[in-house]
Amino acid sequence: MDISDIKLGAIILYNGDPCQIIWSNRMRTAQRKPVMQTKLRNIISGKVIEYSFKFGEKIEEADVTREKASFLYADDGGTHFMNQETFETVDIQKEATAEQEPFLKEGLEVTIVRFNGKPVSVELPVKVELKVVEAPPDVKGNSGGNITKPVKLETGLTVNAPMFIKEGEVIRISTVTGEYVERASQ
Repeated sequence: MDISDIKLGAIILYNGDPCQIIWSNRMRTAQRKPVMQTKLRNIISGKVIEYSFKFGEKIEEADVTREKASFLYADDGGTHFMNQETFETVDIQKEATAEQEPFLKEGLEVTIVRFNGKPVSVELPVKVELKVVEAPPDVKGNSGGNITKPVKLETGLTVNAPMFIKEGEVIRISTVTGEYVERASQ
């Protein structure tokens, strides 16, 4: 693999660790060979690294496998999932899933990424549907413009949603930005 094969979301080996490309920019200055600026997220530790790959530099693709699983529960010991084909329980360290936990609800289908046979991270769907458990009442006269209010969801996540969202409704949240997307059809 070389710099022309670098794509967002690809998982490569960087210093022996599997890293996912979360941002890239091809740069070429006059009289010089192209460089690919990247931001890499280590899928084991979660650390973000900036690195510029030079023209001709060999990039090794990480040997990862993906499997579908359903979220079961999270506790102090980690986050627990069930493989949908073998029905075995897959446990992942809490540190690897800490950022994703607010989006996880029982039964949610996710993709588990394994590196060297060991589960190292979880890929969430782009949007998740969560129920609103707390929403302040909308205030009369606040209908002009893009007015939002904080609502609490069933997983404990708090997001800003439009004034018309009420307690008990199901809304879609982006797992990429953590923001309200739309009301889910009931």
